Amino acid sequence: MLKIDCSSDNAGIDWNHKGNPLSEITEARKNTRRLPPQFELIAGNVGLDFVNTLDDRHTQPKELLRTYLDLARFGEDAGLLDSTQANQLYERSYMEPDRAQEVLLWGRELRESIHDVFWAIMNKRPVPALALARLNADAQGAAQHMSLVPSARGTKGAGSFVWKYDDLRAFDSVLWPIARAAADLLTSDKLPYVRACLSKTCEWFFLDTSKSHHRRWCDMTRCGNRAKGQRFYARKKKASS
Repeated sequence: MLKIDCSSDNAGIDWNHKGNPLSEITEARKNTRRLPPQFELIAGNVGLDFVNTLDDRHTQPKELLRTYLDLARFGEDAGLLDSTQANQLYERSYMEPDRAQEVLLWGRELRESIHDVFWAIMNKRPVPALALARLNADAQGAAQHMSLVPSARGTKGAGSFVWKYDDLRAFDSVLWPIARAAADLLTSDKLPYVRACLSKTCEWFFLDTSKSHHRRWCDMTRCGNRAKGQRFYARKKKASS
């Protein structure tokens, strides 16, 4: 299933210009983020949405996290980072490319661990110990950056508190809420409703929140309608033969 393709990370940058390249990169990224969101977030849980950043994984895998900029953009699209935090990470990734690349690879490994854990549960297989250990390590690491703070006035009522992450300037800060969301889902009563799209060319993960809990497609307007069209064509071809 083909998702919205991202524009080139260096689009609009004149590398022959004698000005400040970092300023041009920053401006180019601002222009890029004025485009529609890069990622389709249909899963109902950011941990599952993160799994879906390897598209068509069982047929012709398409890596949607090609650079650290894509990882930060996922965080921005998913509401894990605001525009200021994303800007800081975009700029730092050019100043510290080795560290940014390290976190990108770490993030991909976390993604595959989350996939392997939930895939095993959905298919009633033993959960891979290494995958669970990796998710545990990331969730525990995320907890070290969490603090309870009073909630904003009017959001959850007087006297309520929320979890807040510190130091969102860290390259791996975008991974903290992802690991936490996956871990929380594993311990919630919603775990039995984690599904994989029935389309064999898709198989995106999602949380089935439908009333009947019989949702079969990641998105009815895409895989669902495509499957209906294929069935209709097959019936029509059979009737005419």
